[in-house]
Amino acid sequence: MKISIITACFNRAATIGDTIESVLSQDYSDIEYIIVDGASKDGTMDVVEKYRDKITHIISEKDNGMYEGINKGIALATGEIIGLLHSDDVFYANDTISRVAKEFNRTRAQLVYGNGIFVRQNNKDSIVRDWISGLYTRDKVKRGWLPLHTSVFVRREVIEKCGNYDEKYKISADSEWLLRCLYENDLRVSYINEYIVCMRMGGYSTNFNLTKRKWREDLQLYHQHRLSPYFSLFCKIMQKVPQFANAWLRRRLR
Repeated sequence: MKISIITACFNRAATIGDTIESVLSQDYSDIEYIIVDGASKDGTMDVVEKYRDKITHIISEKDNGMYEGINKGIALATGEIIGLLHSDDVFYANDTISRVAKEFNRTRAQLVYGNGIFVRQNNKDSIVRDWISGLYTRDKVKRGWLPLHTSVFVRREVIEKCGNYDEKYKISADSEWLLRCLYENDLRVSYINEYIVCMRMGGYSTNFNLTKRKWREDLQLYHQHRLSPYFSLFCKIMQKVPQFANAWLRRRLR
């Protein structure tokens, strides 16, 4: 079973090497790796070029943001399973993809997701958020719950059924896409209660300077999907509290 991993990046010379190494170090043999760069100017492509013979597809051209890059990657992907790894992030373990593949085979699920941790930008040992996704129900989605996007893997048929990422959302297209998958469609979903990804704080999706803009987009997408916008957003924000609390406890108990 081929698994396609897509990394969309822009000006990530400092971190893209770790991301690539994380994919290449996986013990799962049938991985198609796709990197879509938005015409970086900081040396990102110099790093990527060092691995060219080990990467299935590389694109470097100007685009309109991360989600256009992801959609380009999806268009190139030939795997039965598709997942993402952002250019600030790494897989939690060398057998992460093997575990994901095993879950798909065991459950015949269409969408598999797990947990993730967020660490400080310059200290991967300092955990800031501990995201335990928990079991999926459609009712939880109505109350602002979504799995950690970068822990989600889907069968190709889900993309064909639910569509690509909506590029009008510059920050929250991942949330809108997950709502389409988990609220608007009836998918076979499986949760792995294991860490899938380790994310650096300060990346595009965790930059606090973009929080207000993200909230505005969240309100728009909740309205689009006929949910109560302010109620769903409030619940979504409050669900972050235990994630920070869990990380604080882990640091204290070390």
